[in-house]
Amino acid sequence: MKETGKFGFWSIVLLGMNGIVGTGIFLLPNKAYSIIGSASLGVLLFDAVIAGCIALCFAEAASLFTRNGGPYLYAKHALGDFWAFEVGVLKWIVTVIAWAAMAVGFATALGAAVPALSGDFAKDTISFILIVGLTIVNIFGVNVSKFVNNLMTISKLVPLALFIAIGIFFINGANFTPVFPQDTYVDGSFAQAAVLLFFAYTGFEVIAIAAEDMKNPKKNLPRAIIMCMLLVSILYMAILAVSIGVLGTDLANTKAPVQDAFNVIVGPIGMYVVLVGTLISMGGINFAEAYYAPRVATSMAEDGMLPSALAKRNRYNAPYVAAIVTAIASVLLAWSGSFTTLAAISAVSRFTQYLPTCLAVIIFRRKWADKARSYTIPGGYLIPVIAIGTSLWMLAQAQTNQLLWGLGGCIIILPFYYSYWKKKKAGLIKNNDEM
Repeated sequence: MKETGKFGFWSIVLLGMNGIVGTGIFLLPNKAYSIIGSASLGVLLFDAVIAGCIALCFAEAASLFTRNGGPYLYAKHALGDFWAFEVGVLKWIVTVIAWAAMAVGFATALGAAVPALSGDFAKDTISFILIVGLTIVNIFGVNVSKFVNNLMTISKLVPLALFIAIGIFFINGANFTPVFPQDTYVDGSFAQAAVLLFFAYTGFEVIAIAAEDMKNPKKNLPRAIIMCMLLVSILYMAILAVSIGVLGTDLANTKAPVQDAFNVIVGPIGMYVVLVGTLISMGGINFAEAYYAPRVATSMAEDGMLPSALAKRNRYNAPYVAAIVTAIASVLLAWSGSFTTLAAISAVSRFTQYLPTCLAVIIFRRKWADKARSYTIPGGYLIPVIAIGTSLWMLAQAQTNQLLWGLGGCIIILPFYYSYWKKKKAGLIKNNDEM
């Protein structure tokens, strides 16, 4: 693919922000405030540091590779085929399920805004059109995908930027005291709020999955990951601060905090601006899932871990077979409505991306000490160790059923790995050490 058709630095940043900034930030401020009051600003900053440490590990790992795959690729070269298979397959499965759930979420939100579209048939039709439409965009290659992503990301950020720019003049400083409103803080509140808000930062782990579609990925990906996390952190802090400053203790009781706060500031027009922004944001996160999911499968197929047909590309260099298979699976899941285990599996699967990547940074420094890197985390092993420790702490906060579902997912895919291992041992699959 020609360099001119690939994602440049700022397009990578927008792609990353599109994958991180979903509907959560429109809904989380009230939940966090109800747990720990205005101290939720401190918790959000704490989470930014934690997520930042993990993201820095992804940035350093990304500086060594130009292939698609991201966490799967890092696990393969650092920990071997078994862990790479677990990381890659779980990521693909969870992304397919997540896309189905997000498509239904978009259809549900649209139905709430337009009652005529609230029926089950309408929801199924909307989710089908959304998944198929985004798959077609994906099949037309990087140029079209880049344009659509940039447009959707900027469109979703505009309402949030307006909310911050206008809302900052309506902040009431008294709403930030006391830091812990009566009855909001109890033992365990900090950990509960930290886990809740942490997931608003997730999504950065997929940025490197499409490295081949990016200009000079060894240089641009690390910089883009860092810039993306910095901008998202500033955006989140500003949104939460304005929400608290405008609504005060009422924030704990609202179901749509940003919408209600903007309604207080500029009237009903503000509420509708945020509603449109929410729908665009949901559409944007759907696009991010549509773009990344096939590329996980394609990278694994190129290594022989999944059927070779999934590695096929069309004249636009798009992984069209993987895109179609992913879309079919997502449509069927969207129509089934079976999402009860999604949160349980995804809560654990996130850390199957984080822990191997943070470990890989340490391993790569020893294994490839002389290999050139465009970015190295300062402070030696301190930040990777902090990232590993905080990832384990976050994982420990998961409920028992979430851990069991996550473990079950790892076990279920073992027979498929065994099949791959047998073929490789028999010499039917060649090693692919391309980076």
